[in-house]
Amino acid sequence: MTNMAETTQHNESSSRAKTTVWPTLSYRDARAAIRFLVDVFGFNEIAVYGEGDVVEHAQLDWPGGGGLMLGSVREGSALSDLPPGVGSIYIVTDDVDDLYRRAVEGGAQIVREPRDEDYGGRDFLCRDPEGVYWSFGSYAGE
Repeated sequence: MTNMAETTQHNESSSRAKTTVWPTLSYRDARAAIRFLVDVFGFNEIAVYGEGDVVEHAQLDWPGGGGLMLGSVREGSALSDLPPGVGSIYIVTDDVDDLYRRAVEGGAQIVREPRDEDYGGRDFLCRDPEGVYWSFGSYAGE
């Protein structure tokens, strides 16, 4: 778990561009989701706040830029109407096939095998253990 001083130090020493779009997700077992997203997909754990099984807030950064925020499902939170396992996120990666291999080995449910797209790039689609859809591809947009 990262404390506030470490997070601040990381942000001050980082020269990356400020992220302005943050997908947010709720998980029944947020701590297990964090382990999966870090160990299998390769996100970097930047901050995790909460006690015991409850994650109040977590920030995971993607090595290529951007990131996401997540937490435990909690009654009365602003997003409590959003069921866990809902969402679809596209992440740009330089090595689709290696990430696909890691997803398979890590137990992700493969929805679509890697393929080359007509519009350019290569991608695959999978689901994490709580059902969120993750697309990983080399297409970075126009």
